[in-house]
Amino acid sequence: MEEFHYSLFGLSLSSNLPIPGLPLWNSAVAHPEIQLRLGVAPDIDLLPQSERHSKKLTYVSVYTDDLGRPALRVWETLQGDFLHFVYSDATEFWLDRKGSIVWATWPDQLSLENATSYLLGPVLGFVLRLRGVVCLHASAVAFANRCVAFVGAAGAGKSTTAAAFARLGQAVVSDDIVGLIEREGRFFVLPAYPHLCLWPESVKMLYGSADALPRLVHDWDKRRLALGQDGTRFENRMLPLDAVYILGARLSAVGPEVNAISSSEALLSLVPNTYATNLLDRDMRATEFAVLGRLASSIPVRIVHPSDDPNRIEDLCRVIRADFETQNA
Repeated sequence: MEEFHYSLFGLSLSSNLPIPGLPLWNSAVAHPEIQLRLGVAPDIDLLPQSERHSKKLTYVSVYTDDLGRPALRVWETLQGDFLHFVYSDATEFWLDRKGSIVWATWPDQLSLENATSYLLGPVLGFVLRLRGVVCLHASAVAFANRCVAFVGAAGAGKSTTAAAFARLGQAVVSDDIVGLIEREGRFFVLPAYPHLCLWPESVKMLYGSADALPRLVHDWDKRRLALGQDGTRFENRMLPLDAVYILGARLSAVGPEVNAISSSEALLSLVPNTYATNLLDRDMRATEFAVLGRLASSIPVRIVHPSDDPNRIEDLCRVIRADFETQNA
């Protein structure tokens, strides 16, 4: 069986199908850290007899689709060795608790591209959590040999800010998921994949037309900004994280502006902005809190208030860059 090899979030992956939008790794890996089995459900006969028909519901999303169905439900076997993600469109993923193998199936009316939108987001985000990687729900951009992360609530402009920096020549390290590795008292960001995902209004703000970029999936409105084209760059190195900017409320009269906050305020601001937080168990939450505490006390965490004038997005980039250089002079 042909295998396709990738490097993602610092991990080696093998897949039975090519993954849309991901460049192939330049060499095969004999023992990949994650195996993807796309279009294939796990063989139930491989599970222990006691677990073949025994599972419990552990999570139901509060968000629903147009028919009132939960956007996501998650089951685990009673012994907890496997997790089963079921999305409202009937796309399904199975993960082993070690985060080493992922199976995926989808209904006939959908495609691998549809499944990939889940795979590269919430599914691999939770795989990283299973593997002990704390993740911010954020985007990250490189400034030379260091990087900054942009954190904020849904719609705050994390990906839009990263895209604006990309248009100014800064390399993007990660979008949506910022995986953190702690080494010798410093935190590093794992490189993700070479594209950004943008809503049409952000594309219009940056490029003048919502149709300037192609759709991620033909039946979904989100757009793909491929990095490596038109002067944009993807950073495939793991870089130290030297600042976090929390995107706050937009200002009408003034702005953009950056404000300092204390390490305790920073911690309280970071905790609700981690990835896959609703699926964490008690031990994972405790680890996350300790990691975020060390992060908040070791690097500047700042609140940035963008202007509500979309034409001032480059001003926001200049203000952030100037603040970063001042903090790291």
